[in-house]
Amino acid sequence: AGQRNFPIVLTNRSERTCTVRGYPGAAFVDASGTRLGPDPKRSPDTATAVSLAPRASAWAGLTYASPEISGARTALPAALLVTPPDEREPLRAAWTGGEVPVAGQR
Repeated sequence: AGQRNFPIVLTNRSERTCTVRGYPGAAFVDASGTRLGPDPKRSPDTATAVSLAPRASAWAGLTYASPEISGARTALPAALLVTPPDEREPLRAAWTGGEVPVAGQR
């Protein structure tokens, strides 16, 4: 209650098994690519290594307080930038999940 949850799914599109360890980075951006608010905090849980065979997928959860409940200032992102573990370049996914909280209380 009071939270929204979205899976971030990463798929191995190579022909070799790969291993990822850690959590993906994430940032909401507007249509021009400007970040909307601070980046989501990563879980304090210990990350485990995951081996992905070709075409296999792994996921991490993106959870945030429902803006209607939290009273936070909101924005409607155009996209979510996702940086896979051990990578520096983000992947861009269109955001269709509605408004997200971007800063403290109203």
